[in-house]
Amino acid sequence: MTGGRLDAHVVVRRRGDFTLDARVHAEPGEVVAVMGPSGAGKSTLLGAISGLVSLSEGRVRIGERDVASAGRSAAGSRVNVRPALRGAVLLGQDARLFPHMSARENVAFGPRARGVSRKVALGEADDWLWRVGLPGMGEHRPAELSGGQQQRVAVARALATSPQLLLLDEPLTALDPETAGEVRAMLHEQLTTTHATALIVTHDAVDAAALASRLIFIEQGTISQSGPVASVLAAPATTFAAAVSGVNRILGVAHRGCWWARGVSPDVLIAAADADSQAVAAREGAALAAVFRPGVVRLERAAESSWTGALRIAEARAAEQGTEQSEPGSWLARIVRIERTPGGARVHTADPAVAVDVPADAVASLGLAPGTPVRLRVAPTDVRLLPVSETRGS
Repeated sequence: MTGGRLDAHVVVRRRGDFTLDARVHAEPGEVVAVMGPSGAGKSTLLGAISGLVSLSEGRVRIGERDVASAGRSAAGSRVNVRPALRGAVLLGQDARLFPHMSARENVAFGPRARGVSRKVALGEADDWLWRVGLPGMGEHRPAELSGGQQQRVAVARALATSPQLLLLDEPLTALDPETAGEVRAMLHEQLTTTHATALIVTHDAVDAAALASRLIFIEQGTISQSGPVASVLAAPATTFAAAVSGVNRILGVAHRGCWWARGVSPDVLIAAADADSQAVAAREGAALAAVFRPGVVRLERAAESSWTGALRIAEARAAEQGTEQSEPGSWLARIVRIERTPGGARVHTADPAVAVDVPADAVASLGLAPGTPVRLRVAPTDVRLLPVSETRGS
Protein backbone atom coordinates (compact mmCIF):
# COMPACT_ATOMS: atom_id res chain seq x y z
CA MET A 1 0.00 0.00 0.00
CA THR A 2 1.24 3.48 -0.87
CA GLY A 3 -0.68 6.57 0.13
CA GLY A 4 -1.89 9.27 -2.19
CA ARG A 5 -0.96 12.94 -2.41
CA LEU A 6 -2.87 15.48 -0.31
CA ASP A 7 -3.34 19.03 -1.53
CA ALA A 8 -5.78 21.06 0.54
CA HIS A 9 -6.73 24.68 1.08
CA VAL A 10 -9.17 24.58 3.97
CA VAL A 11 -11.22 27.63 4.90
CA VAL A 12 -13.87 27.10 7.58
CA ARG A 13 -15.73 29.97 9.20
CA ARG A 14 -17.45 29.37 12.52
CA ARG A 15 -20.03 31.46 14.31
CA GLY A 16 -18.28 34.36 15.93
CA ASP A 17 -15.01 35.62 14.58
CA PHE A 18 -12.98 32.39 14.24
CA THR A 19 -11.77 31.37 10.78
CA LEU A 20 -9.52 28.47 9.88
CA ASP A 21 -7.51 29.26 6.75
CA ALA A 22 -4.74 26.72 6.14
CA ARG A 23 -2.99 25.25 3.11
CA VAL A 24 -1.69 21.74 3.72
CA HIS A 25 0.03 19.32 1.40
CA ALA A 26 1.64 15.91 1.78
CA GLU A 27 3.49 13.86 -0.79
CA PRO A 28 2.62 10.16 -1.26
CA GLY A 29 3.97 8.25 1.72
CA GLU A 30 4.77 11.42 3.71
CA VAL A 31 3.77 11.78 7.37
CA VAL A 32 3.01 15.33 8.53
CA ALA A 33 2.44 16.29 12.17
CA VAL A 34 0.08 19.12 13.11
CA MET A 35 0.43 20.91 16.45
CA GLY A 36 -1.18 23.95 18.02
CA PRO A 37 -2.99 25.20 21.13
CA SER A 38 -6.54 24.16 21.98
CA GLY A 39 -9.06 25.85 19.70
CA ALA A 40 -6.50 26.63 17.00
CA GLY A 41 -8.37 24.61 14.35
CA LYS A 42 -6.44 21.32 14.23
CA SER A 43 -9.41 18.98 14.53
CA THR A 44 -11.46 21.22 12.24
CA LEU A 45 -8.73 20.81 9.61
CA LEU A 46 -8.96 17.01 9.78
CA GLY A 47 -12.75 17.18 9.81
CA ALA A 48 -12.80 19.28 6.64
CA ILE A 49 -10.37 16.95 4.85
CA SER A 50 -12.31 13.83 5.90
CA GLY A 51 -15.68 15.34 4.94
CA LEU A 52 -17.17 15.69 8.41
CA VAL A 53 -16.89 19.50 8.29
CA SER A 54 -18.07 21.58 5.32
CA LEU A 55 -15.72 24.01 3.60
CA SER A 56 -16.56 27.70 3.55
CA GLU A 57 -13.97 28.19 0.84
CA GLY A 58 -11.12 26.23 -0.66
CA ARG A 59 -10.54 22.77 -2.04
CA VAL A 60 -9.42 19.31 -0.90
CA ARG A 61 -7.67 16.99 -3.34
CA ILE A 62 -6.72 13.44 -2.33
CA GLY A 63 -4.76 11.42 -4.84
CA GLU A 64 -5.85 12.31 -8.35
CA ARG A 65 -9.28 13.76 -7.64
CA ASP A 66 -10.99 16.65 -5.92
CA VAL A 67 -13.11 15.39 -3.02
CA ALA A 68 -14.32 18.78 -1.80
CA SER A 69 -14.61 22.25 -3.28
CA ALA A 70 -16.47 25.30 -2.04
CA GLY A 71 -16.24 26.86 -5.48
CA ARG A 72 -16.88 25.36 -8.87
CA SER A 73 -15.14 22.33 -10.30
CA ALA A 74 -14.03 21.92 -13.90
CA ALA A 75 -17.39 20.31 -14.56
CA GLY A 76 -19.11 23.42 -13.25
CA SER A 77 -20.54 22.11 -9.97
CA ARG A 78 -19.59 22.17 -6.33
CA VAL A 79 -17.70 19.05 -5.21
CA ASN A 80 -18.55 17.27 -1.95
CA VAL A 81 -17.68 13.57 -1.98
CA ARG A 82 -19.15 11.60 0.90
CA PRO A 83 -16.64 10.80 3.70
CA ALA A 84 -16.80 7.04 3.06
CA LEU A 85 -15.79 7.54 -0.59
CA ARG A 86 -12.92 10.00 -0.15
CA GLY A 87 -10.19 7.44 0.42
CA ALA A 88 -9.39 9.00 3.81
CA VAL A 89 -9.75 7.36 7.21
CA LEU A 90 -10.05 9.40 10.42
CA LEU A 91 -8.84 7.85 13.68
CA GLY A 92 -9.23 9.78 16.94
CA GLN A 93 -8.55 9.33 20.66
CA ASP A 94 -11.46 6.89 20.96
CA ALA A 95 -10.92 3.67 19.02
CA ARG A 96 -14.68 3.52 18.24
CA LEU A 97 -14.65 -0.21 17.59
CA PHE A 98 -17.93 -2.01 16.96
CA PRO A 99 -18.66 -3.51 20.41
CA HIS A 100 -20.67 -6.47 19.07
CA MET A 101 -17.87 -7.58 16.72
CA SER A 102 -14.63 -9.39 17.50
CA ALA A 103 -11.29 -7.71 16.83
CA ARG A 104 -10.83 -9.59 13.53
CA GLU A 105 -14.40 -8.76 12.45
CA ASN A 106 -13.74 -5.09 13.19
CA VAL A 107 -10.61 -5.15 11.04
CA ALA A 108 -12.37 -7.09 8.29
CA PHE A 109 -15.25 -4.62 8.17
CA GLY A 110 -13.60 -2.24 5.67
CA PRO A 111 -12.58 -4.90 3.12
CA ARG A 112 -16.01 -6.54 3.47
CA ALA A 113 -17.68 -3.19 2.72
CA ARG A 114 -15.64 -3.04 -0.51
CA GLY A 115 -16.97 -6.44 -1.61
CA VAL A 116 -14.12 -8.69 -0.46
CA SER A 117 -15.35 -12.16 0.52
CA ARG A 118 -15.71 -12.93 4.21
CA LYS A 119 -13.02 -15.64 4.13
CA VAL A 120 -10.45 -13.39 2.44
CA ALA A 121 -11.31 -10.37 4.60
CA LEU A 122 -10.94 -12.35 7.83
CA GLY A 123 -7.62 -13.75 6.62
CA GLU A 124 -6.41 -10.23 5.89
CA ALA A 125 -7.64 -9.15 9.33
CA ASP A 126 -5.57 -11.83 11.02
CA ASP A 127 -2.53 -10.60 9.08
CA TRP A 128 -3.15 -6.99 10.16
CA LEU A 129 -3.62 -8.01 13.79
CA TRP A 130 -0.28 -9.78 13.62
CA ARG A 131 1.32 -6.65 12.13
CA VAL A 132 0.09 -4.43 14.96
CA GLY A 133 1.26 -6.86 17.63
CA LEU A 134 -1.99 -8.69 18.45
CA PRO A 135 -1.52 -12.22 17.09
CA GLY A 136 -4.10 -14.66 18.44
CA MET A 137 -6.33 -11.86 19.79
CA GLY A 138 -8.75 -11.84 16.88
CA GLU A 139 -11.69 -13.49 18.67
CA HIS A 140 -11.70 -11.01 21.57
CA ARG A 141 -14.36 -8.33 21.62
CA PRO A 142 -13.39 -4.69 22.40
CA ALA A 143 -14.63 -4.94 26.02
CA GLU A 144 -12.10 -7.73 26.59
CA LEU A 145 -9.17 -5.62 25.35
CA SER A 146 -7.12 -2.93 27.09
CA GLY A 147 -7.13 0.66 25.83
CA GLY A 148 -3.82 0.15 24.07
CA GLN A 149 -5.00 -3.06 22.44
CA GLN A 150 -8.19 -1.37 21.26
CA GLN A 151 -6.14 1.41 19.66
CA ARG A 152 -3.97 -1.18 17.91
CA VAL A 153 -7.10 -2.81 16.51
CA ALA A 154 -8.34 0.62 15.38
CA VAL A 155 -5.06 1.24 13.54
CA ALA A 156 -5.28 -2.19 11.91
CA ARG A 157 -8.88 -1.52 10.87
CA ALA A 158 -7.89 1.82 9.34
CA LEU A 159 -4.92 0.42 7.41
CA ALA A 160 -6.87 -2.63 6.24
CA THR A 161 -8.97 -0.35 4.03
CA SER A 162 -5.79 0.68 2.12
CA PRO A 163 -6.62 4.39 2.50
CA GLN A 164 -4.97 7.00 0.33
CA LEU A 165 -4.82 9.22 3.41
CA LEU A 166 -4.74 8.41 7.13
CA LEU A 167 -5.91 11.18 9.50
CA LEU A 168 -4.91 10.68 13.14
CA ASP A 169 -6.42 13.06 15.71
CA GLU A 170 -4.36 12.73 18.91
CA PRO A 171 -4.54 8.91 18.86
CA LEU A 172 -2.26 8.48 21.90
CA THR A 173 -3.72 11.10 24.25
CA ALA A 174 -6.03 8.74 26.15
CA LEU A 175 -3.28 6.17 26.79
CA ASP A 176 -0.93 5.96 29.76
CA PRO A 177 2.73 6.85 29.01
CA GLU A 178 3.97 3.24 28.78
CA THR A 179 1.12 2.12 26.52
CA ALA A 180 1.43 5.30 24.42
CA GLY A 181 5.11 4.50 23.87
CA GLU A 182 4.28 1.00 22.68
CA VAL A 183 1.51 2.17 20.33
CA ARG A 184 3.76 4.99 19.06
CA ALA A 185 6.44 2.46 18.12
CA MET A 186 3.82 0.30 16.40
CA LEU A 187 2.46 3.30 14.49
CA HIS A 188 5.94 4.26 13.33
CA GLU A 189 6.57 0.74 12.05
CA GLN A 190 3.24 0.50 10.23
CA LEU A 191 3.39 3.97 8.69
CA THR A 192 6.88 3.19 7.44
CA THR A 193 6.22 -0.29 6.07
CA THR A 194 2.90 0.60 4.42
CA HIS A 195 4.19 3.93 2.98
CA ALA A 196 0.97 5.54 4.18
CA THR A 197 0.31 9.24 3.69
CA ALA A 198 -0.74 10.56 7.07
CA LEU A 199 -1.68 13.76 8.87
CA ILE A 200 -1.22 13.42 12.64
CA VAL A 201 -2.61 15.94 15.10
CA THR A 202 -0.71 15.73 18.37
CA HIS A 203 0.11 17.80 21.45
CA ASP A 204 3.38 15.94 22.08
CA ALA A 205 6.65 16.87 20.36
CA VAL A 206 7.80 13.27 20.91
CA ASP A 207 5.01 12.06 18.62
CA ALA A 208 6.00 14.58 15.95
CA ALA A 209 9.68 13.64 16.14
CA ALA A 210 9.03 9.89 16.20
CA LEU A 211 6.34 9.66 13.53
CA ALA A 212 6.58 12.59 11.11
CA SER A 213 9.09 14.06 8.69
CA ARG A 214 7.43 17.49 8.59
CA LEU A 215 5.73 19.59 11.26
CA ILE A 216 3.05 22.27 10.96
CA PHE A 217 2.04 24.63 13.76
CA ILE A 218 -1.47 26.08 13.58
CA GLU A 219 -2.30 29.03 15.82
CA GLN A 220 -5.47 31.12 15.76
CA GLY A 221 -6.65 29.42 12.58
CA THR A 222 -3.52 29.99 10.47
CA ILE A 223 -0.23 28.19 9.92
CA SER A 224 2.40 29.95 12.02
CA GLN A 225 5.32 27.68 11.07
CA SER A 226 6.06 24.71 8.85
CA GLY A 227 9.12 22.69 7.94
CA PRO A 228 11.17 19.57 8.76
CA VAL A 229 10.44 18.45 12.31
CA ALA A 230 13.98 18.91 13.63
CA SER A 231 14.34 22.36 12.06
CA VAL A 232 11.02 23.64 13.42
CA LEU A 233 11.66 22.35 16.95
CA ALA A 234 15.17 23.82 16.92
CA ALA A 235 14.00 27.27 15.78
CA PRO A 236 10.45 27.84 17.06
CA ALA A 237 8.73 30.88 15.56
CA THR A 238 6.23 31.53 18.36
CA THR A 239 5.96 31.33 22.13
CA PHE A 240 3.67 28.31 21.85
CA ALA A 241 6.05 26.49 19.51
CA ALA A 242 8.91 27.21 21.91
CA ALA A 243 6.94 25.75 24.82
CA VAL A 244 6.22 22.59 22.81
CA SER A 245 9.88 22.37 21.79
CA GLY A 246 10.97 22.68 25.41
CA VAL A 247 13.11 25.79 24.91
CA ASN A 248 13.12 29.42 25.98
CA ARG A 249 12.35 31.88 23.20
CA ILE A 250 12.63 35.52 24.25
CA LEU A 251 12.26 38.56 22.03
CA GLY A 252 14.64 41.50 21.86
CA VAL A 253 16.80 43.42 19.39
CA ALA A 254 20.38 43.24 18.12
CA HIS A 255 22.73 45.50 20.06
CA ARG A 256 26.53 45.44 20.24
CA GLY A 257 26.54 42.01 18.55
CA CYS A 258 24.25 40.54 21.19
CA TRP A 259 20.58 40.02 21.97
CA TRP A 260 19.33 42.95 24.07
CA ALA A 261 16.16 43.30 26.12
CA ARG A 262 15.24 46.90 25.46
CA GLY A 263 13.50 48.65 28.34
CA VAL A 264 14.33 45.99 30.97
CA SER A 265 16.09 47.30 34.08
CA PRO A 266 18.81 46.30 34.62
CA ASP A 267 19.63 45.73 30.96
CA VAL A 268 20.07 42.16 29.69
CA LEU A 269 22.54 41.18 26.98
CA ILE A 270 22.84 37.61 25.65
CA ALA A 271 25.59 36.52 23.27
CA ALA A 272 25.78 33.53 20.95
CA ALA A 273 28.89 31.79 19.64
CA ASP A 274 27.82 30.26 16.32
CA ALA A 275 28.53 32.14 13.10
CA ASP A 276 24.88 32.36 11.96
CA SER A 277 23.81 33.93 15.26
CA GLN A 278 26.69 36.40 15.17
CA ALA A 279 25.76 37.39 11.63
CA VAL A 280 22.15 38.24 12.51
CA ALA A 281 23.21 39.98 15.74
CA ALA A 282 25.45 42.28 13.72
CA ARG A 283 22.35 43.98 12.28
CA GLU A 284 22.01 46.68 14.92
CA GLY A 285 18.40 47.20 15.99
CA ALA A 286 17.02 44.17 14.15
CA ALA A 287 14.38 42.11 15.98
CA LEU A 288 15.90 38.93 17.40
CA ALA A 289 14.73 35.86 19.27
CA ALA A 290 17.17 34.25 21.70
CA VAL A 291 16.60 30.49 21.93
CA PHE A 292 18.12 28.21 24.58
CA ARG A 293 17.10 25.22 26.68
CA PRO A 294 16.06 25.62 30.34
CA GLY A 295 18.65 23.02 31.32
CA VAL A 296 21.65 25.08 30.16
CA VAL A 297 20.89 28.10 32.36
CA ARG A 298 22.81 28.36 35.63
CA LEU A 299 20.97 29.90 38.55
CA GLU A 300 22.52 31.51 41.63
CA ARG A 301 20.90 33.19 44.61
CA ALA A 302 21.46 36.96 44.50
CA ALA A 303 23.53 38.58 47.26
CA GLU A 304 20.51 40.48 48.61
CA SER A 305 17.27 38.76 49.59
CA SER A 306 15.07 41.66 48.45
CA TRP A 307 14.57 42.72 44.82
CA THR A 308 15.26 46.38 45.57
CA GLY A 309 18.46 45.48 47.41
CA ALA A 310 19.64 43.25 44.57
CA LEU A 311 18.90 46.02 42.06
CA ARG A 312 20.87 48.53 44.13
CA ILE A 313 23.93 46.27 44.19
CA ALA A 314 23.68 45.60 40.43
CA GLU A 315 23.43 49.32 39.65
CA ALA A 316 26.38 50.12 41.92
CA ARG A 317 28.48 47.43 40.24
CA ALA A 318 27.58 48.76 36.79
CA ALA A 319 28.55 52.29 37.85
CA GLU A 320 31.94 51.05 39.08
CA GLN A 321 32.53 49.37 35.73
CA GLY A 322 31.47 52.50 33.85
CA THR A 323 28.65 50.80 31.95
CA GLU A 324 24.87 50.81 32.15
CA GLN A 325 24.57 47.33 30.72
CA SER A 326 25.29 43.94 32.25
CA GLU A 327 27.88 41.42 31.20
CA PRO A 328 26.58 39.39 28.22
CA GLY A 329 25.00 36.15 29.34
CA SER A 330 24.55 37.17 32.96
CA TRP A 331 21.58 39.05 34.38
CA LEU A 332 19.51 39.67 37.47
CA ALA A 333 15.99 38.23 37.53
CA ARG A 334 13.10 37.68 39.91
CA ILE A 335 11.34 34.34 40.39
CA VAL A 336 7.62 34.42 39.57
CA ARG A 337 6.73 30.75 40.06
CA ILE A 338 8.22 27.28 40.58
CA GLU A 339 6.84 24.09 39.04
CA ARG A 340 7.66 20.50 39.93
CA THR A 341 9.16 18.39 37.12
CA PRO A 342 10.12 14.68 36.95
CA GLY A 343 13.79 15.67 37.29
CA GLY A 344 13.43 18.38 39.92
CA ALA A 345 11.87 21.81 39.44
CA ARG A 346 11.38 24.41 36.73
CA VAL A 347 11.92 27.96 37.94
CA HIS A 348 10.20 30.72 35.96
CA THR A 349 11.65 34.24 36.07
CA ALA A 350 10.41 37.53 34.65
CA ASP A 351 11.83 40.42 32.56
CA PRO A 352 12.63 38.56 30.39
CA ALA A 353 10.47 35.48 30.90
CA VAL A 354 12.93 32.58 31.20
CA ALA A 355 12.48 29.03 32.48
CA VAL A 356 15.36 27.34 34.31
CA ASP A 357 15.58 23.65 35.22
CA VAL A 358 17.19 23.01 38.62
CA PRO A 359 17.52 19.91 40.82
CA ALA A 360 14.89 19.59 43.54
CA ASP A 361 17.46 19.88 46.32
CA ALA A 362 18.68 23.21 44.90
CA VAL A 363 15.25 24.76 45.47
CA ALA A 364 15.57 24.04 49.18
CA SER A 365 19.29 24.73 49.59
CA LEU A 366 19.07 28.08 47.80
CA GLY A 367 15.83 29.03 49.49
CA LEU A 368 14.09 29.70 46.19
CA ALA A 369 10.54 31.03 46.24
CA PRO A 370 8.37 33.45 44.23
CA GLY A 371 9.83 36.93 44.56
CA THR A 372 13.38 35.72 45.24
CA PRO A 373 16.05 37.63 43.25
CA VAL A 374 18.48 35.36 41.39
CA ARG A 375 21.30 35.71 38.90
CA LEU A 376 21.05 33.72 35.68
CA ARG A 377 23.95 32.79 33.42
CA VAL A 378 23.93 31.19 29.98
CA ALA A 379 26.99 30.44 27.87
CA PRO A 380 27.22 31.75 24.27
CA THR A 381 27.70 28.17 23.04
CA ASP A 382 24.21 27.28 24.33
CA VAL A 383 22.34 30.13 22.60
CA ARG A 384 20.94 30.59 19.10
CA LEU A 385 19.94 34.05 17.89
CA LEU A 386 17.26 34.03 15.21
CA PRO A 387 15.90 36.93 13.16
CA VAL A 388 12.24 37.15 14.13
CA SER A 389 11.06 37.90 10.57
CA GLU A 390 12.68 34.68 9.32
CA THR A 391 11.70 32.20 12.02
CA ARG A 392 8.29 31.55 10.47
CA GLY A 393 8.26 28.62 8.09
CA SER A 394 6.67 28.51 4.69
